[in-house]
Amino acid sequence: MSHPAVTIRGLHKSFGAVEVLRGIDLDIPRAQVTCLIGPSGSGKSTLLRCMAFLEETSSGSILIDDAPLGFRTHADGSRTRLPAADIRTARRKIGMVFQQFNLWPHMTALGNVSEALKTVQKLGRREAEDRAMVQLKKVGLAERADHFPSQLSGGQQQRVAIARALALEPEIMLFDEPTSSLDPELTGEVLNVMRALADDGMTMVVVSHEIGFSASVGQKIAFLDQGQLLLTGTPTEVFGKPRHPRLDQFLETYLDRGAAMLL
Repeated sequence: MSHPAVTIRGLHKSFGAVEVLRGIDLDIPRAQVTCLIGPSGSGKSTLLRCMAFLEETSSGSILIDDAPLGFRTHADGSRTRLPAADIRTARRKIGMVFQQFNLWPHMTALGNVSEALKTVQKLGRREAEDRAMVQLKKVGLAERADHFPSQLSGGQQQRVAIARALALEPEIMLFDEPTSSLDPELTGEVLNVMRALADDGMTMVVVSHEIGFSASVGQKIAFLDQGQLLLTGTPTEVFGKPRHPRLDQFLETYLDRGAAMLL
């Protein structure tokens, strides 16, 4: 079995006196979809943001392809912050899609997707736009390349945001509740793009309340509750009956998010 794409050990994260993550141990398999599920406030989004180094962990370690992210942990448990260049190298392997689309309103879809290629990767305009068009085609929006965000539906805007992350050619894609602000019809078009990425073998970590999507597309399920990893395994192992009582309680509250198929 190949090395995990991401290895998390003993991870803690506190905001002041509030401990949000409490000793998380989790491996993210390469070329698979890992879905993080759990009630609001369980620490799912914080864990995802730690993987992207948008939040600094309080203790523990995260390895991306066996290379430490942010800090090197020593045998005695102490940590040394890594040089900024090493942190940037690790983060380049990671793309992230957020709940909000965060598109630049004054740029077209093509401009939004190509901008980082020009400013971060220093590509010329023609090459950047050619690569951006490849990604817009992948998410089904080539014909909307010259449209501004205000001219796009919410689902189309989120697909542009996915294309923007993909354009930088990350090895790992993180999705933080990417459909939470969309109505059911638009949710479907975004989930279809994510299914296609999964079929292509992209390593993905998805925080979602779309339980049906998690059960059908996720190859690994991690159930968090109160900052702890309560259950982890394949969908059959996690959702199969008899189930953990806390998971059953959680599923009963999400019947409108596809959980009915599991009950």
